[in-house]
Amino acid sequence: MYCEYFGLKEMPFSIAPDPRYLYMSEKHREALAHLLYGVRSDNGFVLLTGEVGTGKTTVCRCFMDQVPDNTDIAFILNPKITVEELLATVCDELDISYAQGSVSNKVMVDRINDYLLNAHARGRNTLLILEEAQNLSPDVLEQLRLLTNLETDERKLLQIIMLGQPELRALLSRPHMRQLSQRITARYHLDALSRDEVASYISHRLQVAGGLPKLFPRSITDTVYELSGGIPRVINLLCDRALLGTYVLGKENVDKKTLDVASQEVLGVEQEHVSYSRKSLWALAILVVIMAGGLIVQAFYNPYKYTTKTMTENTPAPLQSVNAAETNVDSMPLDSLAWSSERPVSASKLLAYKALFRQWGLDLHLKKNSTACQQAEAMGLRCLFKRGSLGSIRNLNRPAVLTFFDGEGQEFYGTLTKLTGNTATFVIGTEEKTVDIHELQSLWFGEYSLLWHSPENYNNKMIKPGDRNATIRWLDDRLAVLNGRTTHTQGSIVYGKELVREVIEFQRNEGLVADGIIGPQTIIRINAATDNSVPKIIASQETS
Repeated sequence: MYCEYFGLKEMPFSIAPDPRYLYMSEKHREALAHLLYGVRSDNGFVLLTGEVGTGKTTVCRCFMDQVPDNTDIAFILNPKITVEELLATVCDELDISYAQGSVSNKVMVDRINDYLLNAHARGRNTLLILEEAQNLSPDVLEQLRLLTNLETDERKLLQIIMLGQPELRALLSRPHMRQLSQRITARYHLDALSRDEVASYISHRLQVAGGLPKLFPRSITDTVYELSGGIPRVINLLCDRALLGTYVLGKENVDKKTLDVASQEVLGVEQEHVSYSRKSLWALAILVVIMAGGLIVQAFYNPYKYTTKTMTENTPAPLQSVNAAETNVDSMPLDSLAWSSERPVSASKLLAYKALFRQWGLDLHLKKNSTACQQAEAMGLRCLFKRGSLGSIRNLNRPAVLTFFDGEGQEFYGTLTKLTGNTATFVIGTEEKTVDIHELQSLWFGEYSLLWHSPENYNNKMIKPGDRNATIRWLDDRLAVLNGRTTHTQGSIVYGKELVREVIEFQRNEGLVADGIIGPQTIIRINAATDNSVPKIIASQETS
């Protein structure tokens, strides 16, 4: 619609995975290098994780263009399968014949092993790629491990690449997964784009479509970064809608007001703060349904080429289970995630924050014209407001207040106090409820808030290399505990090379953006690793 107006040959921000629009950031190049290294090393498993929409499938498509011609590739796009279905799918993908209907697992495994031996004798390699691998059951993961047992003196005869969300890393870190985890020869966590990369990403797509970067001034690309969190798919949705609004208004380039309107329509984000109106929530839900339906049709005709997810951390993802077998949901009576308190729903927010404060061993007594966050600051705590998936809350591992909307669009609040496998425990009103996490899909759109400890004299600004203040002393003390070393000299110290190196290593191990810049998420993770007194939603044995 707006292409002719802006002199574009085509729409530059389509979410279809067109290789002409591929923008390889440094992070994407590193991820690609890990995939190539893992496959060329001729060992068993390669792992690529990242939040929804960060470009895992894009990297994998680029990787496929670089694999040797003698490589046969099998895909598994639906991870919610049984062991029998896994083996049958592998046979189907590799054109391995087997009798339909009554063939045992052993027969199919033998057929696969025969195929792998014959392929090796013919000088061919075999690669299995699994999408959405965080949804694989333990039985299926164990069968995959067993399939990689067949090997020669030099190499494995079957190599496996697993693509998944951050929950996959948590799953593979569990003790009963150690045999499989030890076979992963290359692993990489794909982070979102940085502020500068977002600007380059937008410019690149405009140039491919025949347009000019001036359509999005630098101040606007900075705002796109803040709204999208650097997630490519959300960037596309925001920019497409912003161009449409600019065209309708007859302007020459995107301005902040037009981008604000676009963010309200796409994400439900109001200017200066996050707020989901009922209209925007239902619009988002309808958008997701339409997009998901279109992608299903695309996948029917070409299952891998057009496979893509439609949600991101900033357009919160459907919640995925970490390990369905561990919780045995069917054996326990679960509650309904609904407001059923005798108190009016208008009291839900205050009750939710009271429950959140209780998790910290504190009482919330609001004074007139004061807020829960103001009282928290008086008690040495701070509030963090975010949008994201259950995976992002799981990583922060703190009790949180979630904003829900029932079937009639009525807003209510609940306090998440515990996560165990497929279940979540909430305080709703004055009641404690344990629910199946899949129930959150239709009620929660990703808005949450939590409390966290900040270092003394922390001024809410990002800590960057070269800074010198009291917070650096706190940082040095905590890193000394983590790394088993002595602290530096007393007094204010500079955030210099050695501390930056330690922070980058910590961030990388925690799956954060490893840039050495310290903000609330890094501080929260450092506190979690060094202070056992802070409340957590996941028991220590589950995260170990």
